[in-house]
Amino acid sequence: MEKIKRVIIATLCGVLFGIVCLLLASSGGALAWPIVVQIILSRTLLGFAIGISSLKMGHFIVHGLVMGMLFSLPMAFSGMMAPDNPAFSKVGLLISTVIIGGIYGLLTEVITSLLFKARQ
Repeated sequence: MEKIKRVIIATLCGVLFGIVCLLLASSGGALAWPIVVQIILSRTLLGFAIGISSLKMGHFIVHGLVMGMLFSLPMAFSGMMAPDNPAFSKVGLLISTVIIGGIYGLLTEVITSLLFKARQ
């Protein structure tokens, strides 16, 4: 039962952070529907993966960071296909997506493990 609680909480955190990520990404204007779906599903998948993961990485904070960065790589590389923007380079987009993914993973793990006490 504890494992199911962890999966549900982490997945809901992923949905929440997907919405936050979507709001941040769309602050410059409307996004195409496939990009909206990609952002929400990518972050939801991150939360689900953190919830089901049984990888032991020493500390739950390291687990959240690593999983967040790892699961952000597909979205980061797809961002390399974005149109050129003088205000934000493609490499900058890649790096910021991976770093922010690590932060979302960390926050998901902290909320799940500490706030709701659903540890691995």
